[in-house]
Amino acid sequence: MDRPLTSNAFTVDAASFAVRDRTLLGPVSLELERARVYGLIGHNGSGKSTLIKLLARQQEPTAGSISFSGRPLDRWGARELARSLAYLPQTTPAATGLTVEELAALGRYPWHGALGRFGPEDRRHVEEALALTDMTGFAGRLVDELSGGERQRAWLAMLVAQNASVMLLDEPISALDLAHQVEVLGLVKELSRRRDLCVVTVLHDPNMAARYCDELIALRQGKLLTRGTPDEMMRDEVLKDIFGVDMGVFLHPATGQPIGYVQ
Repeated sequence: MDRPLTSNAFTVDAASFAVRDRTLLGPVSLELERARVYGLIGHNGSGKSTLIKLLARQQEPTAGSISFSGRPLDRWGARELARSLAYLPQTTPAATGLTVEELAALGRYPWHGALGRFGPEDRRHVEEALALTDMTGFAGRLVDELSGGERQRAWLAMLVAQNASVMLLDEPISALDLAHQVEVLGLVKELSRRRDLCVVTVLHDPNMAARYCDELIALRQGKLLTRGTPDEMMRDEVLKDIFGVDMGVFLHPATGQPIGYVQ
């Protein structure tokens, strides 16, 4: 897949989002590079989901601007944008009656359209997506019959088949048990490495974010509070500033990864 020449996926310039007289986000300014996994963290209502919806063009900023691949986001055509940007909402739509393979094939829609022909190239991308997400053996299963972790991998297969250069995930592990959280985030990180994807994901657990993300971006009350590498962010004073509770940090005895805990 051809990638844009610019190293930045997004440039957010003083973007805000308000409903009536209530500002939910902003103004926020930041740049997000390709081939990196970003974790958006912060307490509920801090603006994480609002920011990711603005990046996905699910909502329009009420002030400021957002550029994608060096072009204003609002100047992208819908199909053109869908070929470059894949978005998974917090609540996925119903997939009633669809098999895993059929769901993954929906990711090819931006490339051939409703009346276009599903050709060999589309088939190749679907098969590759199922293999990368370890869902080949589930291809004929109904999505509704899968476990939570399997279902989430099926949706990720659809995003992978879309062959976009950016993946936006809004709380992809919120309804999963611990084992499936590790499974899904491990897959997301592997996909980013294999395909040079820019991944932006909303996460509640700073420890999961630190383990699987290259950089953490903390929001508080709709504003960008701070950002940095996991080592820079996983410090007791930084975590206290983000979450508003006293926190401590220790190093994992095997990996040396910083682990945060509430004191």
